Amino acid sequence: MKFSTNEDIGVPIETVFAAVSDFDGFQRQARRRGVEVTRLDAGPGIGVGASWQIRFAYRGKPRQVTAEIAEWSPATGYRVTFAGGGIAGDMPVELVALSRQRTRLSLEIEMRPKTLAARVVIQSLRLAKASLSRKFKKRVAEFAAELERRNAA
Repeated sequence: MKFSTNEDIGVPIETVFAAVSDFDGFQRQARRRGVEVTRLDAGPGIGVGASWQIRFAYRGKPRQVTAEIAEWSPATGYRVTFAGGGIAGDMPVELVALSRQRTRLSLEIEMRPKTLAARVVIQSLRLAKASLSRKFKKRVAEFAAELERRNAA
């Protein structure tokens, strides 16, 4: 199952990369929503090999996912792989400079079931895909708009 979206942002590519790689900020946002995020690697910086354990409740059941940065290129983006609860997947974040002040952000999340129970979970997500896709695109659009507002000030 795959979710994807593109957003053109009126901000230089370096600024967009700094925002989409602000993992400390993403951790704070997740914690405010009741998600427990723990950094697994000991490294102080972010790059290939940085990993997190993420715990949250979905449909009343506790879930656990391990995420790791598999590719890292400050010029063009990165790719995160994740696995947990019988589901594996990856999330490439790609940036393209359209001009000096405009950047295209492409974000995709692909999930693959590895067990029968995970197939059931993915199937329930497929039934709600239109709604989930709308929410995903809205969140990314809000992120882009906020980034433009911050950069304009």
